[in-house]
Amino acid sequence: MSNSSSLNEFLLLAFADTRELQLLHFSLFLGTCLAALLGNGLITVIACDHRLHTPMYFFLFNLSLLDLGTISTTVPKSMANSLWDTRAISYSGCVARVFLVTFLYGGEYSLLTVMAYDRYAAICRPLHYRTLVGSRACVKMAVAAWASGFLNAVLHTVNTFSMPLCQGNRVDQFFCEIPQILKLSCSDSYLREAGLIVVSACLFFGCFIFIVLSYVQIFTVVLRIPSEQGRHKAFSMCLPHLAVVSLFTSTGLFAYLKPPSLSSPALDLVVAVLYMVVPPAVNPLIYSMRNKELNDTLKKLIPLILVQQK
Repeated sequence: MSNSSSLNEFLLLAFADTRELQLLHFSLFLGTCLAALLGNGLITVIACDHRLHTPMYFFLFNLSLLDLGTISTTVPKSMANSLWDTRAISYSGCVARVFLVTFLYGGEYSLLTVMAYDRYAAICRPLHYRTLVGSRACVKMAVAAWASGFLNAVLHTVNTFSMPLCQGNRVDQFFCEIPQILKLSCSDSYLREAGLIVVSACLFFGCFIFIVLSYVQIFTVVLRIPSEQGRHKAFSMCLPHLAVVSLFTSTGLFAYLKPPSLSSPALDLVVAVLYMVVPPAVNPLIYSMRNKELNDTLKKLIPLILVQQK
């Protein structure tokens, strides 16, 4: 019987067994990764423009940083494994990825909650907006979002890997995540981590309820706006954030709350891609699709980049 101290590596779940499908997986992940890096990288640069120094773009800048971290933590290792036809990841590498995934995923959800408050203050409390969401308040809320993700990651990572792992080293996922690591633990040693997961789930649903209540009040106010143009402008401010929250929440909830009867390695793999790989790639597209300021700044930025390259 082995435990965590004797493990040197873990074996991740492979996307395919044949060489052709492995290369296809590598190509698809490479395209998705490049799209995510390009989209989020451009948003981080654009959000630094002095004309866009507003709370919304400050939070969008932080969201893009978290998305960049998420895609960089999970996808490159999976691509390398497919390219080199291997499944191995070192013990320390798995620990680091569990920490980073938990940190970035938790931080992103906390930040989306903060962004819901920003939209609520802008639409429901416009006269007090600068007071409620001033520059200092923005920094404090962003720091709180990052800190909550960091603290959550430290607690879960330390607790998970302090337990003896007695069920081998095969991880049924394309990246290291806590639920799959727990399956390797001894049957009587996971209750402590299960308690932490329950606490994190309560915090998750607390944030979810806060977001829902915020949007209930937002839509109540928006529907009372007499002019159609005013309603359209208000909805345009909220719809990108609402779309990102819906994608992030729905995929995550399905991944972790689906009935055991629906669980299978293939389905778990597909769902993991939906909640871990797809959101960082499409978030920049969602936010820039109907954002005139972002598009105008991008149009001005691209010629400058081309000139510098020449």
